[in-house]
Amino acid sequence: MTVEKIIVGFVVGTLIGMTGVGGGVLLLPILIFLLRVPPIVAVGSDALFNFVTKIGSSVVHIRKGTVKRRIVVGLTCGSIPGSILGVSLLGHLRTVYGNGVNTFITLAVGILLICVPILLLFQNRIEEHVVNRPPTLRSMLGIPAIGLLGGFLVGMTSVGSGSIIMMLLLLLYSFSPKIMVGTDIVHAVVLTGVTSLMHWRLGNVDPYLIGTLLIGSIPGGIFGSYLSTRMPVPWLRRILCTVLLATGARMLVGVI
Repeated sequence: MTVEKIIVGFVVGTLIGMTGVGGGVLLLPILIFLLRVPPIVAVGSDALFNFVTKIGSSVVHIRKGTVKRRIVVGLTCGSIPGSILGVSLLGHLRTVYGNGVNTFITLAVGILLICVPILLLFQNRIEEHVVNRPPTLRSMLGIPAIGLLGGFLVGMTSVGSGSIIMMLLLLLYSFSPKIMVGTDIVHAVVLTGVTSLMHWRLGNVDPYLIGTLLIGSIPGGIFGSYLSTRMPVPWLRRILCTVLLATGARMLVGVI
């Protein structure tokens, strides 16, 4: 079983390195469907996995100056309360419905696995649409609202710290791609760090699972980054999004 988890970590790390698709949306369905991890434990463990895997890249972006600190602060002002609300809601549902909370999580994750790949498929068009749009006072005021929504989703599902927040930011800002990525990653470290800590306190994190996944994902990320310059990544990204869409639909069918 340990070898299987290491292999899963390696595959997920490779796909992240090759396509740039967030680890949350890739790992969560694998934990639930393949490894048969209870959804609420999968969410907490996935949040911690995302936190650990993004620490290194966040340090690199900070050193390179590709982070807009005021946007990180603005997002955090909304995302931390949002995350607290999301995790608290799961805790309340578990108290009231017991294992029924796993059905709720499966439904929420299924919906996100449909929404996120669609956003990823249209990312380039979104970027082209807002490329010359300067930041405004109104858009600045919307940053905490984006953080609140993203934090709530991450607290409930561990999905959205990168993909959803990034897309919403693209609708308001026109910074260069490396600035957007760096800012998003640094904020994601803060958000997933707080979220995983809250899930840990509720007993929703499997540290052994995370450790074995990381053994595979770290070299997998390096390998995937190497392959990204030698394979048709756009097509792989589309195929991956299609698989995620099908997985999300399957989760919804299973619940409904």
